Amino acid sequence: MSNIEAPVVNQAALVEAWQETLPTLLNDGDRSNVVGDGVDEQSLRIHIDTAGHTGYSFDFLCTYVDSREVKVELVDVEINNRTIDERIETIQQLADDYVRHIHECAQALHELTNK
Repeated sequence: MSNIEAPVVNQAALVEAWQETLPTLLNDGDRSNVVGDGVDEQSLRIHIDTAGHTGYSFDFLCTYVDSREVKVELVDVEINNRTIDERIETIQQLADDYVRHIHECAQALHELTNK
C-alpha cells in the first residue's frame, strides 16, 4: 500500500482559490459557495444552486486524495429546500456534470496544491 500525501495547503487559501475559480467553470447562472470542512483540513464543502427556475441545489464533499486528485461525494440534493431522491435520472445527469466541473476546478488549481 503506497503512502499518498494530500496537499499541504492552508485550507483558507484553498477555499479562496476555489471560490474564485469554480464559478468560472460552472454553467451560466449557476451559483456556488465553497467552505472548508470543519473536520478534515483536506476537504471542502461545495454548495451549487442551479440556474433557472428548477430550484435545485447540490451539496458535495470534495476531499484531496493527493495534490492532483480529488474524491467527490454527492451529499444532498434539494429542491426548494426539500431533500429529494438523487437517483432520478435528471438529478444524476446534473450531479455528474457538477462532479466534472469540480474535477476541472481541482485540475485548474493544481499549481496551488502541488507545492
